[in-house]
Amino acid sequence: MKKSILIILIFLFYFPLRGWDNCYTIIAGRDATVSGSVMIAHNEDDKGKNFFVDVHKIGKSGENGRTIKLKNGRLLRLSKGYGFLWLEIAGTEFADSYINEKGVVIVSNACLSREDNPSLVDGGIGMALRRIVAEQAENAREAVEIAGQLVEKYGYYSSGRTYAFADAREGWLMHIVKGKHWAAKRIPDDSVAIIPNYYTIDEINLNDRNDYMGSKDIIDYAVKRGWYNKSDGEKFSFRKAYSDPKNLISERNTLRHWRGFALLSKLKVRPGVDLSFSFKPAKKIKIQDIFTLLRDHYEGTAQDLSNGYKTGSPNFTQNRTICTGSTRYSIVAELRQNLPDEIATLVWIAFRRPDSNSYSPWYPSIVSTPNGYTRGNSETAFLTHMKKNDDYFRYDEKHAYWSYAKLSERVDDDYRNNIKQVKKMWANFEQSLLKSIKKKEREFTYLLGKNRVLALNMITNYVHNIEFRKWFNTIDLFNTLH
Repeated sequence: MKKSILIILIFLFYFPLRGWDNCYTIIAGRDATVSGSVMIAHNEDDKGKNFFVDVHKIGKSGENGRTIKLKNGRLLRLSKGYGFLWLEIAGTEFADSYINEKGVVIVSNACLSREDNPSLVDGGIGMALRRIVAEQAENAREAVEIAGQLVEKYGYYSSGRTYAFADAREGWLMHIVKGKHWAAKRIPDDSVAIIPNYYTIDEINLNDRNDYMGSKDIIDYAVKRGWYNKSDGEKFSFRKAYSDPKNLISERNTLRHWRGFALLSKLKVRPGVDLSFSFKPAKKIKIQDIFTLLRDHYEGTAQDLSNGYKTGSPNFTQNRTICTGSTRYSIVAELRQNLPDEIATLVWIAFRRPDSNSYSPWYPSIVSTPNGYTRGNSETAFLTHMKKNDDYFRYDEKHAYWSYAKLSERVDDDYRNNIKQVKKMWANFEQSLLKSIKKKEREFTYLLGKNRVLALNMITNYVHNIEFRKWFNTIDLFNTLH
């Protein structure tokens, strides 16, 4: 057994993966990016089984809408249903991301609350919330409103969660507490917000409907529970009142939050210091800046416990990194205006860990997903999401995801040497795509004005061809690494 794997096994024995099933999200306002687009990015982290990612393309529902089944068996009939792209990790309740045809992106992060006496109706709502929002929301603001109505009607059954909603105009962070309380805040157009796995909203002003939404009794309930004392003279802080106190100071959150500030802002901040809800970037952000952040392990800092990869893979150190051993997929969405709806939403996806795999472009308007990226029936997948047997999670060479997973594992075998070759390959691959995609989008725009059906088939073929190239390159890399 190679030295790095032995080190990993020893580490896992002494330091269990507590907190490695957490995620990382970034939203940049349209005036904070070089392209003038809203950007939302997310690393999805989940430990446990051999989780893998299916990508589903779901079309619009018919006139009668769709029926959604809640955890307790209750059926909800949706009045309308937009089509969407769905990244599914079957067997876990809170790992899926959605991008609907209206350009609304939905991702989420676990955030532990201190609520120990939640109000739930029929068991509450959880996994189904994001699916309902994906089918119904025309924009990010409406996404918050729909989610808020569901929480207040049923109560949320998980400890706590932050949903990030974004469209081509704005981004929102919505903090949900177990039970029926929630708060949401809009990200300023010229700023960036980062969520590790704790609440970040401080002050709440529900009179300012442009920038805030939330439960009407959000302050009164905190007073009632003894989480906020008005007589102290301090302003109300949602994050301090509703967060699990230990989670709020945990280094697995504070370090990752600090790292985003350190890499993107002009602020000189230190690990462990309370950070603001959002910040203005040091310079306008390019998509490559987001790629770099989502691949980060604190390289070049004292927090990099791999000592520049000398002691093995940085994905398995005691310091919880942004890209980590449990990262299942990574997405960066550019939400653009002034482009046809069919190509206005551009989603870059890297499967398994982004440090050892490449981002590539997807459009939610594609007619179908590439062969090897979707298993089973997409229309019934939600109903069977939590009902998979062990065979479902076994390695399958016909599914693209397992090639990306194998490459990540091979890189970890000898990270210091293998990552050099992998980074070179994917840097060239991504740069080529970034250079050529504007020309392709001009072609798509022209075709959409002439023949929409033909244009959608061309867009679909474009995504398929890139994914097959990436899959082939992944297999080739795996075979050449030591």
